Parts: sequence; structure tokens; C-alpha cells
Amino acid sequence: MSVTVEERKAANKALIDEVLTAYPEKMAKRRAKHLGTFEDGKPDCGVKSNIKSLPGVMTIRGCAYAGSKGVVWGPIKDMIHISHGPVGCGQYSWGARRNYYIGTTGIDTFVTMQFTSDFQEKDIVFGGDKKLDKIIDEIQELFPLNKGISIQSECPIGLIGDDIEAVSKKKSAQYEGHTILPVRCEGFRGVSQSLGHHLANDAIRDWIFDKADPDKRPEFVSTPYDVAIIGDYNIGGDAWSSRILLEEIGLRVIAQWSGDGSIAELENTPKAKLNLLHCYRSMNYISRHMEEKYFIPWTEYNFFGPSMIEKSLREIASHFDDTIKANAETVIAKYRPLVDAVNAKFRARLQDKTVMLFVGGLRPRHVIGAYEDLGMNVVGTGYEFGHNDDYQRTTHYVKDGTLIYDDVTGYEFERFVEQVQPDLVGSGIKEKYVFQKMGVPFRQMHSWDYSGPYHGYDGYAIFARDMDMAISSPVWGLAKAPWKKNP
Repeated sequence: MSVTVEERKAANKALIDEVLTAYPEKMAKRRAKHLGTFEDGKPDCGVKSNIKSLPGVMTIRGCAYAGSKGVVWGPIKDMIHISHGPVGCGQYSWGARRNYYIGTTGIDTFVTMQFTSDFQEKDIVFGGDKKLDKIIDEIQELFPLNKGISIQSECPIGLIGDDIEAVSKKKSAQYEGHTILPVRCEGFRGVSQSLGHHLANDAIRDWIFDKADPDKRPEFVSTPYDVAIIGDYNIGGDAWSSRILLEEIGLRVIAQWSGDGSIAELENTPKAKLNLLHCYRSMNYISRHMEEKYFIPWTEYNFFGPSMIEKSLREIASHFDDTIKANAETVIAKYRPLVDAVNAKFRARLQDKTVMLFVGGLRPRHVIGAYEDLGMNVVGTGYEFGHNDDYQRTTHYVKDGTLIYDDVTGYEFERFVEQVQPDLVGSGIKEKYVFQKMGVPFRQMHSWDYSGPYHGYDGYAIFARDMDMAISSPVWGLAKAPWKKNP
């Protein structure tokens, strides 16, 4: 039986009110600001965001260190990134996010290696500057082909006042021509990993751009078609799939930030003619800086699903000449048979299936088009660490009556799924096993559940297969969700 939009809105309101009754009055009042239903015509999704999580709830957020080291700096492949502090932060951020890269690990690329200063009690008491100085010397001796070192500060560094800037300046002078930079990304800063993205962007601005020698790379020759991919971390090969399409329409990608990226590409980026921003939340800061200082325009793009790919290719091409515009149409036409074949294979099984999302970065809105290309409906979505401008941008993707939840707690998300009963949940590793044990098909949408890429036309075929594999698996007939046991 079909449900009208007004009925859905009323049901969402009743569900939110029911969930809030489990909280103490003060907490319920605060959490109510983060939960709501999107209404057409409104400038945003009507929820508060980027506010400190409440103690005692199972928030799914990370910290500023995670945003800097784990997201922005970690994938830059030819640099070594020191987790400066106790071993724990480095250990638990070691697994990375499947940021694929080309190179020989331990020789000229270091993404999947862990470097930590392993703070002990004496370092907390006496400071860790001398230890950091020695570590950098050891790194230079053991890994002479590294192109730079970043110092990713953990909480104790800010608490005891270690001067990582002074150490960076000293060692940069000692190893002339070698970039050594500090990142003040102590985990206690800000309300989530989002501030870590911002701090990482600022470090690139201050220690890469502002110190770059314009004559350092005379071999670099600009062309009218130079672009940079900003905010793509090459999870499962995403940036490569995007790069294929950009090069097919005649553009030259001079930098990838930061999946499969290098420090030379960071240095080259101010010479681009257009910055292509994928993950707005993590990289809008540096894109705005380059626009203001180097007069480089930037545009957002979305390569999830054929509808958004076509729209994005045309938008990107509009910044260039008629040749690029014609090439974009040729590329779109070239891949239509692939899209038709994918839809013919999967759409019949996925038509009208419902999805609830809760992810970070751009995915709560960007992947909606890909689901809709398969005939699926996103009935709920929310961000781990979104800001108000993320929810403003989300209005272009969601439908009237969509359930919206910001920094959703573990309890809230479980109750929402129990009541809405979606056919699929797309979220992170912390939620995966909870919902699978509840008998709900699940895809891990932070790093594609060990699959991918999901960007581009080839990625759409993999995305469709994975969603169908999750929903259509016969295993769900063997598991009984709570609402099936007690209808």
C-alpha cells in the first residue's frame, strides 16, 4: 500500500517523538534539534549540526586527529606521516581506508605503514621534542626516498605544549629541500573529525603553498586543460575511475587530493585551471583559499551513478571550450549502453527498494542519485559530522518527507530502522554487524565494504552488483528481524 508524503511526515514525527521519550528531559530537548523531516521548499533540512555530541550516547564520530591523519594527509603516498603521541592513535588509524596507490611500499610509498613516536610517561613529563627530532633523523636514514614528513599531533602534544613547529623548522633547514611540517590536529580540538580536515587544509596552505618555490619545478608545463581532483581519497580506486572520464573528455589531471597523491601534486595544484571538488566537507577550505589567492575557480562534481555523472561532466565541460563540451557528450553517449545493460540486469530486482543512510563526508547526499538510477528510494539520511551547508546541499538530492538525523546515536538509529524497516542500510563499520544481526541487509558505505570503485560508469556497475548482492542474498530468509518475530 502506497503512503502519501503527508502520512510519511506524520509517521516520522511520531517516530521521533517516541524515540525522544527514552531520554531525560534536557537531553531529549537537545537531541530533538538534530532530528526531523525534510520539507520541500525549505533552504536546508531543518536540523542542527556541527554541535558537540552529548556524553553517554553512542556517537559514531571521530576526532580531529582522525580527520587530518586518517583522511587528508594519510593517503599522500610519498610522504611519511608520524602519529606523534602514544601508540594507540597510530595503531587504530593504521588500517587506513583502502586508499589505493601506485608505488613500492617502504621504498617510495608509505600509506599502509605506521610511524609513531610511541609516547611514554617520561615523554609526557619531560616533553617529546628531542624524541621527535631523533625520529626524523631515523626516518631519513631508513627511508631516504621519502619526499616529506608530516607530524600529526595527538592529544598529549597540545596538552603538554610540545613545540612541533620549531622542530619542523629546524629539521627542514637540516634536510634542505625536504618538506617537514606540523599539523596541530590534537583529537580534543573541535567537535568531530571535521575540524581535523580544516586544520589539515590550513597546514597545506601554510607549509606547502606558502613555502613552495615557483622555480622548483621548471619541468612542469601548464596547458589550458589542467584540472585537479580535490577531495577524492581513491577508496577502492575511485579517483582512478574519475580520472579516466576526465581524461577521456580531453582534460589533464595534474593532481589528486589525496588518494594516490604526492607532495609534488600538491605543489602543482596552484597551476590548475579548475579545481574539481568531490568531498566538499573535507576540502572546501583549501579550494576557497586557492580561489582567493590564485584565482582558480572550483566546482563540485558527483560521479556516483549515471544521472549525476552526466550532469557533472556537462558542468565541468562548461568551464572549457567547445572541444571539451563536444567530448563530454561523446563520452556520455559511449557509456550509455553500459548503463542500459546494468539497469536491465539489476533494476527489476531493486525497483522500489528502500534505503536508509548514515555516513560521513559527502555520501549521505552524493550516493542518492545512484540508488535512484537503480529505482531505489532513500527514505532516511544523515551525516556524522556535517555542517549546515552540507544540509543545505542535501536539499538538492532528497525527496519531500525524507527522515533526517544528524550525529544519530546508536539507540536512535536502531529504533528508526526497526520502525521504518528499510530494505537496505548503508552506514559504517560500527553499525554493520548490529543491523546484520537484526536481519537487515547492509552495505558499509565508508570504504565500500571491501569492494569498489563506486565512482564513474565502471563503478556504477560494481555499485549495482553490490547492492543487489546485499538485498537479494538468500541468507536473510534464515534470519528473523525483531519486527518479523513479533508483528
